[in-house]
Amino acid sequence: AYVSQGGDALARRGARAKALLSQRGLPARGWPAAAVEAFVSDLSAMDSNNFDANAGVGEREARVASASVARRHFGLAHGVGRSGDITAEQPKAAGSSLMAKLTAHMATDALRAAGYKEVGHALVLPLATGMAVAQVLLALMRARPGARRVVWPRIDQKTCIKCVAMLGLQLDVVPLTLRGDELGTELAAVGAAIEGGEGGAENVLCVLTTASCFAPRACDDLAGVAKLCARLNVPHVVNNAYGIQAAGIAREVTSAWRKGRVDAVISSTDKNFMVPVGGSLIYAAKGHLGVVDAVGRAYPGRACAAPALDLFITLLEWGEQGWRGVLSARERMYGYAREKLAAAAAELGERLLETPGNPISLAMTLDSFDEDGGATSLGSMLFTRLVSGTRVVDRRKAQEVGGVTFSSFGAHSDEYPHTYVTVAAAVGTTEEDVDLFCERLLKSARDWRKRRAKDRARAEKAAAAAAAAVATEAVARNGDVTAEEAMREK
Repeated sequence: AYVSQGGDALARRGARAKALLSQRGLPARGWPAAAVEAFVSDLSAMDSNNFDANAGVGEREARVASASVARRHFGLAHGVGRSGDITAEQPKAAGSSLMAKLTAHMATDALRAAGYKEVGHALVLPLATGMAVAQVLLALMRARPGARRVVWPRIDQKTCIKCVAMLGLQLDVVPLTLRGDELGTELAAVGAAIEGGEGGAENVLCVLTTASCFAPRACDDLAGVAKLCARLNVPHVVNNAYGIQAAGIAREVTSAWRKGRVDAVISSTDKNFMVPVGGSLIYAAKGHLGVVDAVGRAYPGRACAAPALDLFITLLEWGEQGWRGVLSARERMYGYAREKLAAAAAELGERLLETPGNPISLAMTLDSFDEDGGATSLGSMLFTRLVSGTRVVDRRKAQEVGGVTFSSFGAHSDEYPHTYVTVAAAVGTTEEDVDLFCERLLKSARDWRKRRAKDRARAEKAAAAAAAAVATEAVARNGDVTAEEAMREK
């Protein structure tokens, strides 16, 4: 009986694997961690470096000196792809190649489950978001030789700027429009930048829009820009670094590729799927995958398998049911964080900025901390009290990035009227995280104000003492000058 039960367990494991291979997509229910590890071990056994009788005499035979490193990678050391195409099968690494194919299928299913309707296949790259954006720009440079301008609605995040600068392209910064508290796209300005810049639309490599961003900036008007790009025959690239997790952004992206032109969307794996940094997804709508495929075909050499393996394991453990649960929990957390941050702001005499076009990031004013670098000092206090992920934005700060000088860098605008702090209700954030942040924010703010009051009292006392000393000296020096007159002169 015991042997029979064990056999049944092995049969169930085999049935799971068979279903995954036949369906080639995200399973409805997640697998137990032990079953995932067993399946990855089976895939590893299909790579030539793990064959019992293999004689490897080449310069690259997936040799791993450290047993700890080999265990960390499950023995999958060959990488994925072949020289010239990251999606091609590697003859010496059948298991790694199969894992990479399944990961791409599951990632595409995860996008559909998140609301990205009509999405084509996703390309999984072992590059973080910034380098993935650069790869997309390179693919467009091959398709549009001579086009040098990237039209870019401003987003104060250095990665996009450096992507453009590293390729020697010209960044045309389009200012945003302030509507209430929120900064958003000005379509007329984007159109003017495309047609009115040097060389007109033919000299525009692409319009690089942003979907996920720090408040008080909103998601760009993706559909509006997509229609504009379709009319002017200009490529459109969307930086959606951490927007997969937000249903509102999924609707914006889907609307954009339904109504106009979207050549590629780039998203981070770590920010959306809670895996280590180092991977990204590039995707577009069905029938519009030219740029996505071009990036895959142009990848030089083999690629590291680790980012794909991390995503493969995570998605297999979640399944579609678990992934949808993660998305639902994040949506609820946004409401919770908004409520708690608004209450903390009111207690400090500040307020939550109204940014309905941003479904992930929240911002709270710090106007009462605005003098003498008080806001950045508060940010430092939060960091030393084990609060990470916040951004304190001092609207007076100017900075040069990639050869471009920005006033009020971090605020997405030269003239934003508030100093503020941002927080993100991102995947994996818990109520405890939000509660601890609000508690430490309030304590840090009170401590800063107490210290500031003491500093002012000391300064006033020192000034009064200095004035009194001057008055006394003047009286002693010249008897006909009264103490009051000397103090007035001082």
